[in-house]
Amino acid sequence: MSLHFVRLIPIFLAVLLSSCALLSSKPVQVLRPSQLKSASFALNGRISIDHQGKHHSAGLRWTHHPRSDEILLFAPLGQTAARVYRDAEKATLDDSGGHYQAADAETLMEQVLGWHFPLSGLHQWVLGIPDSGDAALVERDDIGRISVLQQSGWEVHFLRYADTSPDSLPSRMQLNHEDMQMRLLIDEWDWNPK
Repeated sequence: MSLHFVRLIPIFLAVLLSSCALLSSKPVQVLRPSQLKSASFALNGRISIDHQGKHHSAGLRWTHHPRSDEILLFAPLGQTAARVYRDAEKATLDDSGGHYQAADAETLMEQVLGWHFPLSGLHQWVLGIPDSGDAALVERDDIGRISVLQQSGWEVHFLRYADTSPDSLPSRMQLNHEDMQMRLLIDEWDWNPK
């Protein structure tokens, strides 16, 4: 062995041991905020849609405030494929094809993208609760978290939560509506984003 290689062994071992320490650390608990109705959040994740025989998938950054939403959809290499913005007055969508506007985001996304993101209920469903504005059928797991929710024409399956706490947030969901199936994977939360 060369002297140069022998000198690198302690550095290599230190890096290897620190990597093992990082892998064995406990996951961070992701809990619902106490003021759900006024909660502002941002989430990063991925979305996959099967609709009318077509498959779409994208990275997702969704910033929700009580009076507005911004959804960024990312192509596989990270470039922004579409930006949807909704406030009390209108919804806009920008993509490589142009700038579009409608009264609500769901209609606009259906017209431009061919599928829609159910913003009216999803901002509460991702928090693991039913939308307070509509009747719902709810099935719960052994510790009281929602496992299946039927509301507003959607059937929402909560496939995985961030941890085993009763107040944990969903990390994987499947939403079914008529001939559309949407899978949402949530990787990261940010509370009270700007």
